[in-house]
Amino acid sequence: MPIKVNPPQPEPGRHGHKAPPAAKPSGEVAAPAPDSEELERTLTASEQARTEAEALRDQYLADLKRVAADFDNYRKRVVREREALMTRAHAGLVEAILPVLDDLGRALEAAGLHEEAKLEDGVRLVHRQLSDVLAREGLEEIPSDGHFDPHVHEALAAIPSEAEEGTILEVVQRGYLLGDRVLRPARVVVAAADVPEG
Repeated sequence: MPIKVNPPQPEPGRHGHKAPPAAKPSGEVAAPAPDSEELERTLTASEQARTEAEALRDQYLADLKRVAADFDNYRKRVVREREALMTRAHAGLVEAILPVLDDLGRALEAAGLHEEAKLEDGVRLVHRQLSDVLAREGLEEIPSDGHFDPHVHEALAAIPSEAEEGTILEVVQRGYLLGDRVLRPARVVVAAADVPEG
């Protein structure tokens, strides 16, 4: 029986034969090649957006620098105003004390002439004037004629006494308040508990 041989099939792409085109999946459309004008428009829009962002950044930076400079000027102005206020306050206090200084000078002149009565009167006058000036500035003497108060008194000694324990017996140095602040506590001697004999 004769053997049947099939003739060889030509290979794709050889001997002038073209390979059949590959089948595309259904529903898929080939993307068109980018248009040079569209690409140029995209680049121009991107460059414009970058320029606007840089301009906005520069504006914010300038605003920040201006605010920082304004705050620095404000801080310096506050310091200057505070120093000026303190200078005026000191000047006012010194001006109020000048008459006291004048009277103290007159009292010293009287002491040089050995006029004891005039010296005592002069010292009393100076003391009263100085007390008045300081009282106007808010200075107030701490009362020390009752019981010991650790907030405003400083006990230098406690001695046995017939008085109630804690009673102030002696004021060694007067204390003063300036407004609500204890400028100097009053230094006092207080009564201790009386120890019975035997």
